[in-house]
Amino acid sequence: MSVTAVRTPAEYESHLRRYLYERSEEGRAVRVGEKEVSERAEIVARYRDLFSREQLDALRGGEEEASEGDERERLYRLRKTCEAGVVSAEIAEREDALENAVLAARVEFRGEELPLRSAQAKLAVLPEYRDREELGETTADRSAEFNGERLEVLSAVEELEAEISGQPDAVARNEEEKGISLRELEAALAQASERSTAAYVLLRDRWFERLLGPERAQVPSSYHVAYLRRLSPLESTYTKDRAVEVCVDTVKQFGFDLENEPNIRLDLDDRPQKSPRACVIPSDPPTVVHLITRAQGGLHDYQAFLHEAGHALHYGGCDPALPYTFRNISRDHALTEIYSYIFEAITREPEWHAHYFGLSDEESARNAEATTFLEAILFRRYTAKLQFELDFWARFNENGSGPDGYEKRLTEATGVRYRADAYLADMDAGFYSADYLRAWIRSAQLRDYLVREIGEDWWRNAETGDRLRALFAEGTRPSSEEIAARLGYQQLDIGPLLHELGA
Repeated sequence: MSVTAVRTPAEYESHLRRYLYERSEEGRAVRVGEKEVSERAEIVARYRDLFSREQLDALRGGEEEASEGDERERLYRLRKTCEAGVVSAEIAEREDALENAVLAARVEFRGEELPLRSAQAKLAVLPEYRDREELGETTADRSAEFNGERLEVLSAVEELEAEISGQPDAVARNEEEKGISLRELEAALAQASERSTAAYVLLRDRWFERLLGPERAQVPSSYHVAYLRRLSPLESTYTKDRAVEVCVDTVKQFGFDLENEPNIRLDLDDRPQKSPRACVIPSDPPTVVHLITRAQGGLHDYQAFLHEAGHALHYGGCDPALPYTFRNISRDHALTEIYSYIFEAITREPEWHAHYFGLSDEESARNAEATTFLEAILFRRYTAKLQFELDFWARFNENGSGPDGYEKRLTEATGVRYRADAYLADMDAGFYSADYLRAWIRSAQLRDYLVREIGEDWWRNAETGDRLRALFAEGTRPSSEEIAARLGYQQLDIGPLLHELGA
């Protein structure tokens, strides 16, 4: 077919489904270490006819002619996907080159050569503070060497997105796509962060002492965050070997048999090039959904598994009769993150620790408190990250922006020192930080709702599963804010979140 051929919206949606499946499977293979070289550019080239300016104009015209409601929303999402595809088609080779360079990067540590990703994963399991400092410095230096290429790709993507969308302001463009005000969101989050500071400082000081020990710096570096998140000193309780067993049984309390869900494919193996970051890849929901983790021992394995289980069950549980767009394409990620957070929140229940690990009431309460500390440090980090990104993009068209404010904001918010030159490796596309933070607010509202409607044992009650299953069936159609209204909350009601953060 000619690259200038134009499809109807129905034809486009069908062909797009095949493209996204292939791209997702390629990304999965690289992420899990089955492939050492990314070939996304070849896939983009095979489907280049999907992403032409002519096709984009046709979708825009169809959207303008559509009546209000689901059909117009479906065409809007198809158009935005086409816009992203036009950008990807022009940038894919450069993104592949950067990805492959990072995959090929190696670091030296104590006479051993490690892939950069393996070295980053190793930071979570090194028991000695000084060893983490040394390896952390080495990996951060090596990662920063790619900042030139990262900035070039970021700038090229932004230039194309501005030109194709007709909106030169990145903040305004993302606000339109998400259907929210990022500045109003930031203001509410800043208030939550400020009001929870006193509670956070108490938690931080207590758990820094318990987890990092007396040799730590007054403001420890971010090299220790993976170790903190893993709660490594508690590894003997939260062993690597039991993570799958415990998490699968936990999910069964809701009525979900994860190991026998035909739509969900589990990848729990440990491979050298496998990314240490757990994820779900919905290649073709609801029928092909991958749940991927790389257990290393420690409570974080359990949290990561449950977090991703929420995503997997959401995508795997959507109604197959929905149009493909409402099964796999959303305006943003804030909706599905609600469900990942509500599953992860189970680890903040003291009785969960007592039931599965035979801990005393005192030990269970203490370890559940540790998960509140982890939640608080991540919330504060992402709030500061959003504030930095808003400033970054507000300055971008004027002077290209730089790391100004990244180190200061994140360090002050968390009490952990972040390197300024990490700002590009930490930059997610499309203000993903805002999606996480909206989900933090919404998940707290959902938990508050479940406690009120079902009771304190919501996390082991089949009625919770029934209510979640009804939400999952809607796929990606609703927005996070629509869920808030259904639950009876204002969009930016931070009361339940403050309760979760111990404030």
